[in-house]
Amino acid sequence: MKIAIYFKSFFLASLLGILTACSSVNWDYPKPTSTALTDYDGTYLDGITDPFEESHPGKSGFSLKTDGIDALAARLFIARHAQKTIDAQYYLISNDAIGNIFINTLLQAADRGVRVRLLLDDIQTKGYDAGLAALNSHPNFEIRIFNPFSGRSFRAGDVITSFSRINRRMHNKSFTVDNQVTIIGGRNIADEYFGARSDVNFNDVDVIAIGPVVRDVSTMFDIYWNHKASAPIPAFAKMPKDPATQLLELRTELNKEVKAIQQTEYAEAVLEDYDSYFKANIETFTWADYRLAYDSPDKVYKKVARKGNIQTITSELVTAVEAAQKQLIIISPYFVPRKNGIEYLLNLRSKGIEIIIITNSLAANNHGIVHAGYMSSRKPLLEAGVKIYEARTTSMAEGVDRGANGDSLATLHTKAFLVDCTDVFIGSFNWDPRSININTEMGVIITSAEIGNKICENGPENLRERTYEVVLNDKGKVQWIDNSGEAPVIYNKEPDTNWWQRFKVGFQRMLPIKGQL
Repeated sequence: MKIAIYFKSFFLASLLGILTACSSVNWDYPKPTSTALTDYDGTYLDGITDPFEESHPGKSGFSLKTDGIDALAARLFIARHAQKTIDAQYYLISNDAIGNIFINTLLQAADRGVRVRLLLDDIQTKGYDAGLAALNSHPNFEIRIFNPFSGRSFRAGDVITSFSRINRRMHNKSFTVDNQVTIIGGRNIADEYFGARSDVNFNDVDVIAIGPVVRDVSTMFDIYWNHKASAPIPAFAKMPKDPATQLLELRTELNKEVKAIQQTEYAEAVLEDYDSYFKANIETFTWADYRLAYDSPDKVYKKVARKGNIQTITSELVTAVEAAQKQLIIISPYFVPRKNGIEYLLNLRSKGIEIIIITNSLAANNHGIVHAGYMSSRKPLLEAGVKIYEARTTSMAEGVDRGANGDSLATLHTKAFLVDCTDVFIGSFNWDPRSININTEMGVIITSAEIGNKICENGPENLRERTYEVVLNDKGKVQWIDNSGEAPVIYNKEPDTNWWQRFKVGFQRMLPIKGQL
């Protein structure tokens, strides 16, 4: 028996050695400290924004972008008018049409002499190391990867040896040009976030902002960029022998991909928005007070985060929510309130606060296991008078019809909440354990009755057209009501699903993993 145990231990130790010996992250790899641009006078974007900033001292200008094509046009416009710096921070950039357009636009800016800093989480970079190294070889293009996996081809090894570290991801999303304009919100860089897929697209929202909030976003970016967890490419990647040649090959591939999409109806729609963009739209910006909220990058360290003495996004969000006098509207694609979260919402209800929750139906949720974590919260919330609405797959993502993708299904991806239709949060934060305890997040709380009331006024119609109302019947069973037609249609099972989908989430519901969702 002892011999068997010995060999078992030896085998496990050898396996771990194999998994970890081939690769590692050099956390002490030298990297220069750099900060956001402070001298932006005379830039193109400064010339546009400065007169408006001067007439609204202390406030920032905001414009919500719910149309995916419009959101892409905004990014392309400000990037192509960048003259000094671009700072981009994203959870993921996919190797698809939109990802290629985005990277190509950054590369063109670097060619013009613009300093490009790209900070990317490592969640979806597998197989990209050569391309990342090629881009990083450009004298004006620097890339850092937040909390990289040490295993570049076999990531399961990190799951075994370093789960508590690699489980914590940077979920922030920001795009800032010349320290004059920033875009923050829920969108990553991939086809589905910008209405470019034919099968399914995301209903999402960004906010484009000018004024002092831009400098606050830049401060946050610098904190992450210079943090120990942000590793330069050579600190972990297998570097190509000739990055310059690799960059030439990458340029060829990018140009090929961009040329292909330029011939589409989707590209025509983006170009139409682009041509009429910033100067025409800036006069419609709403000027308001704001609070930028974000987690410290130290949250990536579990032991540090547990001590509770770091900056967290939740402290700002709780302050905003607890100021509610009448109403709280939560829009979250991944809504997983655990026992404490349910009790928190019930306590707000006991104070007379109306609570409306808008999340995905099972059919619309692109992560079914998250729906499994949410299901059990419906009944206690409904019993307390909380109103719940679940998005339908047929609620077409805004703008997709203009890009010839109007037949695609829809998934809710917007991450927002409204307090008394006055304080509006837009950002990356989901109402789930992962956003609260594990991943880093960011967003902005805009104090504006103009923006808030506009959303609230359109709310009832949007809910009728885009969601199922979730209720309890006389027997206390969950039902779904479709109010989009002339007469209500009632469902007694998760609508638009089959038995297998319902069986899977029913099984997943029993798994002890809610804290990871």
